[in-house]
Amino acid sequence: MQMYKGKLLVFNKTKRVCDAYALAENIKGCSMNKLNPKKLLNSKWTAIPAINKEKHFIIVEVEFDEDGNVIECITEAVMSKNQYPIQWRDLKDEQRWRQGWK
Repeated sequence: MQMYKGKLLVFNKTKRVCDAYALAENIKGCSMNKLNPKKLLNSKWTAIPAINKEKHFIIVEVEFDEDGNVIECITEAVMSKNQYPIQWRDLKDEQRWRQGWK
């Protein structure tokens, strides 16, 4: 853990995860996908590395609460049509997910 301008930053060396404060401050070593929860539905993603030999996914369901916060997000593998629940904030990690099909 590290403090930066009075904010706690958490770095996980195995997954290279950094929090939103690091993105806002453009700290070197952190890269995150920019993501708007309202535009998640039908967005396309590439898993890095592949999950169960499945690489390309599409967001098929996003459920919001009455305040507009994401409650649930479901991804679907393009080839097998298998569906997996996911935390939508995990999509921000460029070490695990890339926007689009690459």
